[in-house]
Amino acid sequence: MTHAPGRAAIAWIAATAAGLLLLPWYAVEGARWGAPAVLHGFQGRPWLLALLLPLAAALALRPWRLERGSAGTVLTVAGALGVLLMLLQGFLFRHPNITPAGWPTQPGMGYGALLAGIGFLMLFCQGLAAHGICRGDAFVVGAIGLVVASIAAFVFFPIAVMLQSAFEENFFASFFERSIWGLDCLYSGLRCGVAWNTVLLAIVVGAGSTLLGLAFALISARTAFRFKGVLRVMSVLPIITPPFVIGLAIILLFGRAGALTTLLYDWLDLPRSRWIYGLAGVAFAQLLAFTPIAFLVLLGVVQGISPSLEEASQTLRARGWTTFRTVTLPLLRPGLAAAFLIGFVESMADFGNPLVLAGNFEVLSTKVFFAVVGASHDQSRAAVLALVLLVFTLAAFWAQQRWLGRASYTTVTGKGDAGLPVPLPRGLRWLCYGIAIPWALLTFVIYVTIFVGGFVKSVGRDYTFTLDHFLAGFAVETGQRGLHFIGAAWPSLSTTLIIATVAAPLTAALGLLTAWLLSRQNFAGKRVFEFGTLLSFAIPGTVVGISYILAFNVPPFELTGTAAILVICFVFRNMPVGVRAGVATLSQIDKSLDEASHTLGARSATTLRRVVMPLLRPAIIAALVYSFVRAMTAVSAVIFLVTAEYNMATAYIVGRVEAGEFGLAIAYSSVLIVIMLAVIGLIQLGVGERKLGRRETVALQGAA
Repeated sequence: MTHAPGRAAIAWIAATAAGLLLLPWYAVEGARWGAPAVLHGFQGRPWLLALLLPLAAALALRPWRLERGSAGTVLTVAGALGVLLMLLQGFLFRHPNITPAGWPTQPGMGYGALLAGIGFLMLFCQGLAAHGICRGDAFVVGAIGLVVASIAAFVFFPIAVMLQSAFEENFFASFFERSIWGLDCLYSGLRCGVAWNTVLLAIVVGAGSTLLGLAFALISARTAFRFKGVLRVMSVLPIITPPFVIGLAIILLFGRAGALTTLLYDWLDLPRSRWIYGLAGVAFAQLLAFTPIAFLVLLGVVQGISPSLEEASQTLRARGWTTFRTVTLPLLRPGLAAAFLIGFVESMADFGNPLVLAGNFEVLSTKVFFAVVGASHDQSRAAVLALVLLVFTLAAFWAQQRWLGRASYTTVTGKGDAGLPVPLPRGLRWLCYGIAIPWALLTFVIYVTIFVGGFVKSVGRDYTFTLDHFLAGFAVETGQRGLHFIGAAWPSLSTTLIIATVAAPLTAALGLLTAWLLSRQNFAGKRVFEFGTLLSFAIPGTVVGISYILAFNVPPFELTGTAAILVICFVFRNMPVGVRAGVATLSQIDKSLDEASHTLGARSATTLRRVVMPLLRPAIIAALVYSFVRAMTAVSAVIFLVTAEYNMATAYIVGRVEAGEFGLAIAYSSVLIVIMLAVIGLIQLGVGERKLGRRETVALQGAA
């Protein structure tokens, strides 16, 4: 269905004009309001006046009164020329250290430039739609343009700046050196190259987190287990904890002087060891941290399987195991692939757990960190190591696509489905219990250790009860003007809550919009588009932080030291989870629902809002929860981006750990856990459950 670019074109022309004529063009620190581009153009920066030319041409030609093809040409040329002129003026007149001597410079772009840039981009997209791109759907073309531009600006551009340093020296010698790819360990007992260590760890964690997440999802959705609510909480708890805190708790329990190690030595005479410092310990901690993501992704997929398909199998006298193996499990493949890919990439990019527990087991993320902040300060080597990570991510993405193939996994259609979910086979049910319940109990012990640590004087030495750690961080006094938050942790906590609250809905919206485009639209460059959405996820947070500093510390995007760069970092760092969760859920929803909406005259935006979004509630919850808690607990990416004015909770906790104030660090982490549990409950309550027109699973009561 095509529509003339009338009112939409007028609206975007007006928005572009407002950006050029009314809003401040530059973001100058300390200035509340600046001059627009047109005034700067007449006061010494004439190159800004060139931006008025495409806008004036579009107004003069009045595309809203032209026939469709001519209007599309006018809008396409005006939009493309405007975007090109903005990029040229931004990058030609940058910083004294970048531009030639004597060349004019300018500050970073502000709100006016942002609005004008979006306006020119949308005019370009309106013109493409008028020429019939994506069946002439302006909303789809605009969404693709917005996502592509965002990924180009905040993923490809900073990473390109970072990787540029990899080619400043002998790239091939650095890329293929023995410390990265060496296999001496296979025949001499020496350590393997850091690349193979990282891959081995990622495979173990990806497979393990997928298996654990599937067990939790099956128990939650397909059994009448009496304590499934508690089990669900225990499976989600690790995601809301800073990773180094889990590592610290593991050391307190399983270290040479740990509580459980001492208990086993005293009771069973088991020798003390350092097994947690290496592959086993890092994999253990990462499984605790990343299993909840697999669970959240797989739960929506398990709930989306049509009971009628399983009932049909049983009608043909197939046994429970046969039905699960031939019907249920194949329909779970999109979710399994998404969960494994997320676990694999998360493990490769993780920084906190290896930093605490890796010992002599080197992985790429920590090697990147020490290459940047170590004594050598070798950005070129850090870029080479980041490129190795990128190669492995591409391989994982390709393997996922090959495994899924071209098969259809649709289970949610427009037809009614009043079937009951088929109970799990007895053997499979007890297998899931045997996997999930011990893991949940172990998680419970870990969290008891974390919470107890905040109420004792010195973890591991003096277990005398005290509230000093909480008072040091969160003390409140009553004065003449009301309450005074005098605790040292209040500023970082308030900043973190504001940043996470702003970033979470933006991350979920952009991620699910991207998932809808990937699942429901066909356009040129779709594979590259999908890879771009995963790229920020594949690069370690340390590299993301350094690349953001290099790219956004100078014009035209001068963002370092602001809250905006923290929000942007979280949005594009966490967006891939929303994309994968959305793709996995949309693969189950029949496209005929969208087609029926279009047949009734609804546009794509209306179809997305009224038909698709209600069915995406599991993916919405997964995206919102993940993006919020990762913004609250992320360490590696933001450790380079925080400032005294915008300090994050995790950066504050890291500072306390470095200062040896473990009690305050654990107390702060406990407060974060309680806050995030409350927020997760509010998200679940606000989004609600997806309604598929199926009867409640009362029949499962008899199968428990």
